Amino acid sequence: MDTLALILSIIGSVNWGLVGLFQFDLVAWLFGGQDALIARIIYTVIGLAGLWCITTLFRRDSLLRSE
Repeated sequence: MDTLALILSIIGSVNWGLVGLFQFDLVAWLFGGQDALIARIIYTVIGLAGLWCITTLFRRDSLLRSE
């Protein structure tokens, strides 16, 4: 789950980088615009993956302390 969340977070980061640098939303372009249902689902899944990655910060610290 951690690896999948990290991959999705990287995809989201690349997309935001493209938006910031070139005003180009890759997800919207690939899936029919920002209002398309599939694009909104992808945005939601990537957002949830980012939230999941936050938990790895706390779990990593606890794993390091137990070793």
